[in-house]
Amino acid sequence: MAAFETLTSRLQSVFGKLRGKGKVTEEDVNEAMREVRLALLEADVNFKVVKDFIARVRERAIGQEVVKSFTPGMVIIDIVNKELTELMGGTQAKLAKAAKPPTVVMMAGLQGSGKTTSSAKLALMLKNGGHKPLLAACDIYRPAAIRQLEVLGGQIGVPVFSLGDRVSPVEIARQALQRAKDEGRDYLIIDTAGRLHIDEALMEELRQIREEVKPDEVLLVVDAMIGQEAVNVAQSFHEQLGLTGVVLTKLDGDTRGGAAISVKAVTGCPIKFVGTGEKIEPLEPFHPDRMASRILGMGDMLSLIEKAQAAIDAEKAAEMERKMRAAEFTFEDFLEQMAQVRKLGPLDQLLDLLPGMGKLKQLKDVRVDEKQFARVEAIIQSMTKEERRNPDILNHSRRRRIAAGSGTSIAEVNRLIKQFEDMRRMMKQFSQMMGGGKGPKGLKGLKGLKGLPGRGPRFPFG
Repeated sequence: MAAFETLTSRLQSVFGKLRGKGKVTEEDVNEAMREVRLALLEADVNFKVVKDFIARVRERAIGQEVVKSFTPGMVIIDIVNKELTELMGGTQAKLAKAAKPPTVVMMAGLQGSGKTTSSAKLALMLKNGGHKPLLAACDIYRPAAIRQLEVLGGQIGVPVFSLGDRVSPVEIARQALQRAKDEGRDYLIIDTAGRLHIDEALMEELRQIREEVKPDEVLLVVDAMIGQEAVNVAQSFHEQLGLTGVVLTKLDGDTRGGAAISVKAVTGCPIKFVGTGEKIEPLEPFHPDRMASRILGMGDMLSLIEKAQAAIDAEKAAEMERKMRAAEFTFEDFLEQMAQVRKLGPLDQLLDLLPGMGKLKQLKDVRVDEKQFARVEAIIQSMTKEERRNPDILNHSRRRRIAAGSGTSIAEVNRLIKQFEDMRRMMKQFSQMMGGGKGPKGLKGLKGLKGLPGRGPRFPFG
């Protein structure tokens, strides 16, 4: 996650020095805490939050549990991980659910924070979870705000209640609540107006809407890219509106990430969801423990598994596995597999979820090139159906035609075919090795692996 790349790199450097030590002195701890403190401040974490955090970690780190440990460096990292998790809320704060539907969710925030888009993303998340949300367009001031919500609602298949821009937002919210009840909707999401800055007129309107519909949730949408100011905005809204949670947007942007770490400690309001990117994809629930793990460069396998379960067709995956085992894997199958992987999101973001990959991404020889996917797709789509299903017939003239049709070179086509053949051979040898089950027959397959190239197939990253 781009928001924490610099912070993660700094913290890994600090902890790298501690890991190798058989014994950690109080001076070692103090030196490490000075560096951690500096890294957090540079990440735009609130000064008081950093001060309290470092004090708690230092107190535990120079205690008996570290002194008596065989791996003191690892114990200190564990302490930082637990304290960071607590700092961001400890446990996941879930969306409220009204005893009697509909559950009313009021979205608030400054103009440009991504409020309207986040309303649609929340609606999509609820729809995907089997709920029946209704969106209400209560921003009558920003030009095209109502139209934007209607377009987004159409894209995700969620209805939008609107009375145009000549009816008061309070009346729109009141009628939207009645419509949600009449239609048996279990969630009403109210997209309210924002301002370029906090003013009394904005707050008064929001208070009137809150009084009229009595929302179960008042969520503040905050742009993570405004850094420490995001925490100040959250504090102001909370004092005047009584927030129940925060939605942090643009967490994949070029930002220092301090808001995610500070907002709960400063305001007492939990971060409930995070949003990334401009595309209309569901909001992601915020898990403090997983975020702490990612900040410390330990990855987030649970989120990766959840993404895979949501995006990948289980039946197709099982059929793909069968083909791989039987060495029947074709270029058509590979194209299908690439489409499934791309559903999970940008590769850079996926790598962030894998333990240790943040460090590897900083190395020069590890390249994550999204354009390579497009080139591979172009090459495969330039093949005939027969060629995709039977790569063995790809002679020189066919390869020349494919290169011309895909806008690539013969060398690139040859490399892809070679890597594909390597992969198929590897699958076949593993299949033979495993096919014998336990005993000598299964072990014989190991000999066949000696002939594989040292680096193995690297595609599709070439």
